[in-house]
Amino acid sequence: MSNAGQKDLVVIGAGPGGYPAAFRAADLGMKVALVDPRADPGGVCLYCGCVPSKALLHVAAFLHEVELAPQWGVSVGTPQVDIEKLRGWKRSVVENLTKGLGQLVRQRGIDYIRGRASLENAHRAVVTTTEGEKRPIDFENAIVATGSAPATIPDTPRSVRIMNSQQALEPQTIPPRLLVVGGGYIGLELGQVYAALGSKVTVVEMMPEILSGADRDLMRFLSKRLNAQFESIVTGTRVTKMEETDAGIRVVFEGTHGGEDVFDKIMISVGRKPLTKELGLESTHVSLTEKGFIEVDGQRRTAEPSIFAVGDVAGEPMLAHKATHEGVVAAEAAAGKKTAFEPQAIPFVVFSDPEIAWCGLSETEARKRARKVNITTFPWAASGRAATVSRPDGVTKLLCDPENGRILGVGIAGPGAGELLAEAVLAIEMGATADDLALTIHTHPTLSETLMEAGQAFSGFSTHFKRK
Repeated sequence: MSNAGQKDLVVIGAGPGGYPAAFRAADLGMKVALVDPRADPGGVCLYCGCVPSKALLHVAAFLHEVELAPQWGVSVGTPQVDIEKLRGWKRSVVENLTKGLGQLVRQRGIDYIRGRASLENAHRAVVTTTEGEKRPIDFENAIVATGSAPATIPDTPRSVRIMNSQQALEPQTIPPRLLVVGGGYIGLELGQVYAALGSKVTVVEMMPEILSGADRDLMRFLSKRLNAQFESIVTGTRVTKMEETDAGIRVVFEGTHGGEDVFDKIMISVGRKPLTKELGLESTHVSLTEKGFIEVDGQRRTAEPSIFAVGDVAGEPMLAHKATHEGVVAAEAAAGKKTAFEPQAIPFVVFSDPEIAWCGLSETEARKRARKVNITTFPWAASGRAATVSRPDGVTKLLCDPENGRILGVGIAGPGAGELLAEAVLAIEMGATADDLALTIHTHPTLSETLMEAGQAFSGFSTHFKRK
């Protein structure tokens, strides 16, 4: 058993929470070890999550533009999809990014150990390397950033016809009929990918609505597109049985839309669960919530003072950018800096077509809190830029304090909504008002102008839209 030595910080997990933490700690002069089974950092997000799914969604968006092209006077014929080349291109995107992170590890002098770590106590971990070697590491502080894994449905049969969301990112064939179990953002995004590639997609969701946490004003644009793109969307219904037959997977439904049907493939996308098992947490004072998340304070420190936790394993929302911010905070706290995780707004983006994105206070939350808000909107049908790309199917919505105009929340639906949301997040973090947005000159013609005009609407004026 070889010893990896004494470290100022050990980071367990090299995903979007772990590797930024390790990088920040190394930049602060700490002696750092980063532990992960994969050859390079990246985690689920880069290898089989956020990045590869967005690569496939880019292809789906292109195929949608081909559908729109005839109205521009352009005819390009019927696209032909080579699945093998598509997979190869997606893998090349992932490989370039992860190898780049590996290079940054070496440049920062971080001890990167391939394997899985288990805590023996509050200041020692043992790494079982991918070669089977046991390597103990003594540390001053540790950050747990092990992430999450797809949740499963009990009694699901083992079959190559049944995929989780990560397996769905490696399409071997395009199934004629695909059932997506779960109407959350992952299911809808990948459902659109497969629909664009030629599958007839059915979505089943046990809740009364798909994307139940999203603003309904934003969802109406996405729902219109999904209803046209998918074979069907079934809500208030759950899957009670799946059985493999010669014809495919026979599925039995129970709820608002009962009965049964047969599908060529099924993708299960019913959420994710934190990965806390086999970490040796029981040999420390680290405590878990009822949902299995590690309990942390404002610095992401656990009940064991020397151990921090960030990312999916530390609680919702399970978002890569939230994990990254937490990782930096935890690394700085471990270095003795005064820091805390206290964002005024965390951006949420569904990379569907059209995208929907929001941050800060939502209209639903405002109603629950009985919080008075002034809601202003700017429809993309009045946007010159939206017209030039044949995408008027969107809206920009502001929720403001009725007394001082301070921006409390923003929602956007439309192509590129995730990019536009950054300005909204900054506005909330800076305590900006609707007038601040209205008085900020935005480039014309751009979709970003919709934020300016929504800001103008707070005072009853919008250049390109007059409410009746």
